[in-house]
Amino acid sequence: MSECLDEIRTLDELRDFVHRTLCDKENLLAEQFSLAEGELSRRGRRCGLQFTVQGPRHVRLGAIWESHHNQVYFYDARGTRFLKVRLARRLMTDTLVEAV
Repeated sequence: MSECLDEIRTLDELRDFVHRTLCDKENLLAEQFSLAEGELSRRGRRCGLQFTVQGPRHVRLGAIWESHHNQVYFYDARGTRFLKVRLARRLMTDTLVEAV
């Protein structure tokens, strides 16, 4: 259920990985379903990102990147976590999320 990835170094690479992983979970074509993104904060400080893919028939998949531990949690359409990934390197974020 947990794995570590070396190749993800930027926020764009994280977005691509999350989008592919969520779409693969429900056999969705990534070109047809876009990835929505929202900022998460704790006590007024940015601490991560929430990603969502809205599929057909109200299928909704999600992922959360938690910047402090540099992990991504993936959730299926029922809200059950199906994957936890620890990123090997801190992301090179230019403006969006402060690494705590």
